[in-house]
Amino acid sequence: MSAWTQWPSRQALSGQGLPRIRRVLDLCGWTAAVCWLVRGLFRDEALPGWERAALIGALAGCTVAMFVFRRVTVDHRLLPALALVALLIGVAAAMRTAGADHPADVVRGACGILAMERLPLLAGVGCGVTAMVSSALTDADPSLSGGITGAGLLLIGYTLRLDNEARGNGYRLLAQERAARRAEAETAALAERTRIAREIHDVLAHSLSAQLVHLEAARLLIERGEDSTKVLDRVVAARGMAREGLTETRQALSALRGEMVPVEDFLRESAAAEGAGFATEGERRGLSAESGLAVRRVAQEALTNVRKHAPGARVRLRLVYAERVVSLEVSDDGARRAPPAAGLATTGSGYGLLGMRERAELLGGTLEAGPEGEGFTVRLRVPL
Repeated sequence: MSAWTQWPSRQALSGQGLPRIRRVLDLCGWTAAVCWLVRGLFRDEALPGWERAALIGALAGCTVAMFVFRRVTVDHRLLPALALVALLIGVAAAMRTAGADHPADVVRGACGILAMERLPLLAGVGCGVTAMVSSALTDADPSLSGGITGAGLLLIGYTLRLDNEARGNGYRLLAQERAARRAEAETAALAERTRIAREIHDVLAHSLSAQLVHLEAARLLIERGEDSTKVLDRVVAARGMAREGLTETRQALSALRGEMVPVEDFLRESAAAEGAGFATEGERRGLSAESGLAVRRVAQEALTNVRKHAPGARVRLRLVYAERVVSLEVSDDGARRAPPAAGLATTGSGYGLLGMRERAELLGGTLEAGPEGEGFTVRLRVPL
């Protein structure tokens, strides 16, 4: 029963999405019909001058009432719409009584079409049938053809209703799709801002915390009156951390722009700089920006941890290309000498393996780290 009492959508009633050429054609059709009707009135010699003028005024009022009817139906206001339909039917009956049969039929026909097109179906059928029955009751010589014509007009109104609903549904779906695309773009922008913030945080936290350790150590040495050589060593170390942080920041920005060197080349250079071994397995493939950056960061963090906690250990890096994932393994065979004092460590990690594990999980991968034999092993798996 809801289909009989449901209004056409506001998109259908307001004409949203209606092509301009269709609007022009509709306006031309209504204008031509009004001109034809007025021309017929002026040629009708049976109507005296004052009656003709009154009839033209009544037709003008009916035209205004129809435009108001269109407006109130857009707002889904049923009672004003029914009142306007009743007014139009009453005016048509008055025209028929005055002898203006043809204008009365036109007003009733337009009223039936508009009711079927724009009102809830139950109300539209009731108004349309009322208009047609009123025409038959006031007709001096009712005929079957008149009933068929009335039914055809109601069918035209229902056809226009279906056309408007189809267009309105299409417009509504288009608006929903645009809204979904805007939401998707906003989500992508938010994700990108989050990624940028994470990269900047990781790099700067790593670099600045390392510098802070060295500068704090230098301050303590100065306060204790230690040898200036030790102070200079701390300052030089802090400068080295600043230079390393600047380099990593540039690498992060290059990664965000997609301008970094391939991961395999980066790992080979990093292994050479640390005196570590490097090997690859599988067919070389391109990685996404996020996965490539995760591999770089894990390799940097693992090498840093070896330098801090297992100085002198032999390190091996192995990069494996599988069907849908890439794996990185960084392992060492244990320290050859005692690690430096914690307060004067050569570096201070601001993100560590815990942050790397979170990064891997965000990408749908895994990171495992723990002792293996006499050394320590870090394994990363991320999607290609």
